[in-house]
Amino acid sequence: MIRAVRALPLLLLLPALMVGCGTEKSRAGAGTPKASSSPSSPPSPATFAEIAARAKTLGFDPDLVYLIDPPGFTLAQQSVGVSDVGLSVAYISPKNGAVINLRVEPGTMTDANCTTQAVTTEHMTCVRDGNAWYRTGGGDAEYVMAAKGHLVHVAAEQGKVSREILRESARSLRRPYESELAVVLPPREFNDSAGTGG
Repeated sequence: MIRAVRALPLLLLLPALMVGCGTEKSRAGAGTPKASSSPSSPPSPATFAEIAARAKTLGFDPDLVYLIDPPGFTLAQQSVGVSDVGLSVAYISPKNGAVINLRVEPGTMTDANCTTQAVTTEHMTCVRDGNAWYRTGGGDAEYVMAAKGHLVHVAAEQGKVSREILRESARSLRRPYESELAVVLPPREFNDSAGTGG
């Protein structure tokens, strides 16, 4: 049984899943330390071996470890969680408090079941957008990408975040930088202390 890793309750798939790629400007890795003290040095991506080593200590599938770079949003470190059902991360807009949720979990989706495969509502409107689906329903809007038996959801409350921002966020899907590994996959010591309250 995997213990969820999160200090406080709150409420990623290959880059080729979406057409284009996320830009790595100053917002990239927002809310987490930079990989280098030099502002001119770009963050160093973590290798899959590094991700897998950390994920293994938590009994978590490294294929589910991804992040996004929503423009104008900051990663809420206390929201990061890994559990039996996958990875979840919340990003908050300092400007208006809007939230974008990233969820990566095992599963499959097709054009045939896209409208009915949902957690919060019985039916969602679903349209293809490149190699992803754009869905709305139950007060939510999201982009969903699927590959290798995993689903990536980039979602927000409908009307709070534009479709364009959600699309750009989904296209920015990437592996964590080295400096973000401790945030996404905390050491077991932190996991244990967080779960026991001490």
